[in-house]
Amino acid sequence: EKGYGTGEHAPGLKLGGCGAYKAAHHIIKAHAKVWHSYNNTWRSEQQGMVGISLTSGWGEPVDPHSQADVEAAERYIQFHLGWFANPIYRGDYPEVMKNYVGRKSAQQGLGTSRLPTFSVQEKSYVKGTSDFLGIGHFTTRYVIQKSFPLLQVSHYHSDHDLAELVDPKWPAPGSKWLYSVPWGFRRLLNFIKTQYGNPLVYVTENGISEKVQCPQLCDEWRIEYLKGYINEILKALNDGVNVKGYTAWSLLDKFEWNKGFSERFGLYYVDFKNKNKPRYPKASVDYYKNIISANGFPNPREVMS
Repeated sequence: EKGYGTGEHAPGLKLGGCGAYKAAHHIIKAHAKVWHSYNNTWRSEQQGMVGISLTSGWGEPVDPHSQADVEAAERYIQFHLGWFANPIYRGDYPEVMKNYVGRKSAQQGLGTSRLPTFSVQEKSYVKGTSDFLGIGHFTTRYVIQKSFPLLQVSHYHSDHDLAELVDPKWPAPGSKWLYSVPWGFRRLLNFIKTQYGNPLVYVTENGISEKVQCPQLCDEWRIEYLKGYINEILKALNDGVNVKGYTAWSLLDKFEWNKGFSERFGLYYVDFKNKNKPRYPKASVDYYKNIISANGFPNPREVMS
């Protein structure tokens, strides 16, 4: 969407309401081809696994008693995670995506939907092409119904007719989009369990950045974030979600998309101004080391049910 819709990420193409959907369509079919290639050629010899890693926030209805808000939150998840996961686990795009993009395309006077379609053969070829689901998750949004005017040029963000809100009490120490909302992770993992047949899940990305340079390396907000989110994964395990592994994002401060080096996700501080790029452990390193060595929280009292 950012590469082929708004153009703010590489390759920087501003293709409006068609580009992101076309790019995603090719990604899904290319992924399936790789999976089948491995399955037919290497699996019997290597016994390896091929999966896909998808990133999604959680969408929570502002008013859980409002049908419109509940449906808007469902659209939020389906337009983010379901866009890619639904074809791979169920054989086609989510119905709500097909309905909304199709209707908006018709209102624009287009003969066909801006969301591409899979042929019958492609649906069966794509379905089941993941031995595990990698999930990147960082944050949550409250979601409400919001209709966009017909005169507006339709694009990915106006197609799903919703607005995203945040709670001002949510901690937000770093990237402006990233609020610490641990409970959303358990709900997302349970959504994956029920929607996609409880697949094997590896958490491939989960972490928080800081914008302020902390010379004492005292990232207590990262410790709180890790504690909260890992605790919610443990609750999801108790719910029966098939989570097999967890990867904190990230080991080192790094180049962060179009933010460059200004947002630091690392457990280790990197001095980018020094040509040798020395690395220094932040306070979160010791905390996370203890979690790894105990394969969970060393102190059972830290875990809240």
